[in-house]
Amino acid sequence: MKNRTVAAIDVGTTKVCTVVADLNEGGAPRIVGVGIAKSVGLHKGLVVNINEARESIKESVRKAEQSSNYKVESAYVGVTGRHVTSLNNRGVVAITRNDRVVRTDDLKRVLSSAQSVKIPGDRKLLHVIPRSYAVDGQAHVKNPIGMHGFRLDVETHVITAAVTSIQNLIKCIRSIGIDIEDLVLEPLASSEAVLTPDEKEVGVILADIGGGTTDIAVFKEGSIWHTSILPVAGYQLTRDVSIGLGLPFDVAEEMKKRYGSAMPVYESKTEDTAAISQDGHGVSYQDLCDIIRARVEEILKLILLELPNSEYETLVPAGLVLTGGSSNLAGIATLGRDILQLPVRVGAPSNMEGISDALCDPAYATSVGLLAWGVNHERSSNWTRWTFGLALRRMASRLKSLFN
Repeated sequence: MKNRTVAAIDVGTTKVCTVVADLNEGGAPRIVGVGIAKSVGLHKGLVVNINEARESIKESVRKAEQSSNYKVESAYVGVTGRHVTSLNNRGVVAITRNDRVVRTDDLKRVLSSAQSVKIPGDRKLLHVIPRSYAVDGQAHVKNPIGMHGFRLDVETHVITAAVTSIQNLIKCIRSIGIDIEDLVLEPLASSEAVLTPDEKEVGVILADIGGGTTDIAVFKEGSIWHTSILPVAGYQLTRDVSIGLGLPFDVAEEMKKRYGSAMPVYESKTEDTAAISQDGHGVSYQDLCDIIRARVEEILKLILLELPNSEYETLVPAGLVLTGGSSNLAGIATLGRDILQLPVRVGAPSNMEGISDALCDPAYATSVGLLAWGVNHERSSNWTRWTFGLALRRMASRLKSLFN
């Protein structure tokens, strides 16, 4: 069996990142290629210029193909933007077989019944994720297959997106000859790369602060509980610095990355370093950090406001995990702990073979997470193919013994 490759494309507001991995016979992934290109034609996670966006994606894919020596034919693609909405919905079916045993097709039926939520014509269903099952009223069942019962319930998390936004993204990717394996909501992908099973079980918020959007996912009891997208992130931080200090945008971005801190220590700054300069532009270190801190505080408070439950201490005792490029800002976790009175850490992807130092950075959480999502999908479809093959082989041997 030849190695199977899996590719992921993270089309972000500031960069497009394509990652390629090959799977060995056991299905374990190893990253073999990465391609990063500057993102053009996108704003707050949405395509605003198809031709420019297509060229950015094409460049990123070309670099990934070059470094991996593989041709990218299909990929898992991330979706974000304020147009994404979510809700929780229930489904219920009766187990009518004589033996009353829950089987795989019952799971399909109950998930299909949970999908029957009315979706407007301008929306597309992205995900229907089972949160938990109940068999004859016994709740919190993780996997009901093999259990006996008369009735199967499921609680699902349903995620939809605007059809036009999705179509524009699909058009960009298909126009460069790449098929889409699956569209994945970006905070779900990021969670695959940076959250631990324990955090998901206890209750945790993941906030991926990217260039154009802050993507939020709340996990509880091991499954997704809530998702939402905020249209504020790193771009707004830089814009505030640019306007507040009268700097060109590119200079403001460089200063934010090089000198910016959400928890600055002014006392340690001597007189001669109190003024910082970049490309001939000089500003006060204190002014720069004051602007950054104010905006980061606002983003942290907005993350909390997105929670559907005001008693967040009991909902998410594992606290907040920050990821995405903007979470590289110095002091952001400390400021988060001060403001939210919750545990806060910065999460970076690390648990995949072949992952280079370049990818062990919060900025690549979505890219690596999309790949992990794809690998899990490949494994489950391989398992389905294997069990289907096993069933066919059993049936063939039964028929053979009958005829003999």
